[in-house]
Amino acid sequence: MSRLKEKYEKEIKKELISTFGFKNVNQVPRLEKIVVSCVTRDAVANPKIIESVVEDLGSITGQKPVVAKAKKSIATFKIRTGLALGAMVTLRGERMFEFLDRLVNFSLPRVKDFRGLNASGFDGNGNYSLGLKEQIIFPEINYDKVDKVRGMAINFVTTAKTNEEGRALLRAFGMPFKS
Repeated sequence: MSRLKEKYEKEIKKELISTFGFKNVNQVPRLEKIVVSCVTRDAVANPKIIESVVEDLGSITGQKPVVAKAKKSIATFKIRTGLALGAMVTLRGERMFEFLDRLVNFSLPRVKDFRGLNASGFDGNGNYSLGLKEQIIFPEINYDKVDKVRGMAINFVTTAKTNEEGRALLRAFGMPFKS
C-alpha cells in the first residue's frame, strides 16, 4: 500500500469527518482519479511530435498514454478529423497515489518561483484542475532528450460535493495551495 493511501485511511478520513461532521464514512470525500493530458498544436505540422508526447507522459506516469485525436475538422487551424493532437493518461488506485506523492514532494518544489497553487482551479463540485508550463519539472524526464518544452494539464477528480471539501482533501494530501 502506498504511503498516501495509508495516510488517507488512517489520518485524513478522521480529520475530514471531524471538520465537516459527516455521519457516514461513505460521505467522506476521496480521490477517484487523476487525468494527465498534453495537447500540442505542433502536431498539426509534424505528426511525429505525438511520439515524444506519448513517451514523456508514459515516463512521468508509469502508464501507457492514449492518443487524443480531433473529433471535428477545423479548416482555419488546418485540423482534420482523426488527426492526433496530444495524449492523456487516467491514473487510478496505487499509480494515482504514487503520482500524487511524486508531484507534491518532488515536482512542484522544482517549479521556478513557486509560491503555491492557485485555489481558483476548482469547478464547483470539488474537482481541481492544474496547469503546468513545462514537463521538465518531473525527475523522470531526461533533459537532454527533450525536443521542446511542453505544458500539461492535471485534473484531480474527487467525490467531494463542494469546493471546500475538495480543497480540504487535497490539502490533507499535501497540495500546497496559496493561503
